[in-house]
Amino acid sequence: MTFFLLNILLSLAWIILTAQFSMFNLIIGYLLGFAVLWITQYRREAVPTYFKKIPQVASFLIYFVWEVIMSNLRVTRDVISLRPRFRPGIVAIKLDARTAAEISLLANLISLTPGTLSLDVSGDRKVLYIHAMYIREAELFKRRIKEDMERRVMEVLR
Repeated sequence: MTFFLLNILLSLAWIILTAQFSMFNLIIGYLLGFAVLWITQYRREAVPTYFKKIPQVASFLIYFVWEVIMSNLRVTRDVISLRPRFRPGIVAIKLDARTAAEISLLANLISLTPGTLSLDVSGDRKVLYIHAMYIREAELFKRRIKEDMERRVMEVLR
């Protein structure tokens, strides 16, 4: 039985014990289950990858929500202002991501971020074409996508 399934079962047991089914209670049960599983596995030499992936996923979600909020603020400021500051352009980014899941997740997250849109992936799946509203320096934009978003997507999925 995997640790994720055990964690879900522990969170459901928590809901049954408290007799309150709510999303908040489910999250509390999940966190408590995670703590119990981590404590029971603490003395083992090899730490299961589950205990490394959950913090990575949480960190990635916090990063992505922050990016969406900041992008929304930037686009909103531009829409409201009398002098827009956007400089649109299309950029080709060489990918380190190789699997279809990594490329799809990266492309979809880019498209979900306001002000950017994934246009296409090359036939050999080595280049991703992105349209962005704010490109002051193309190299800086490419580096932000590669070092921030692509790196985090690969950490979560590998």
